Amino acid sequence: MGRIKTKLIKRTANKLVNENHDKFNEDFEHNKKAIAQFADVPSKKMRNVIGGYITRLVRLQKKQ
Repeated sequence: MGRIKTKLIKRTANKLVNENHDKFNEDFEHNKKAIAQFADVPSKKMRNVIGGYITRLVRLQKKQ
């Protein structure tokens, strides 16, 4: 089993991807920096978790 993402992480990531889809790509480091521009995330850990989830979403969307 993997780590479970909370509703807050998923909701925030989905909102950011829907509003700024062209700003995110499959690179985690790039997504991490892009999140700082579009959202006010209170902690570094939360920003990293959201960045990882956005990276996963982008990769899944490219496969389809």
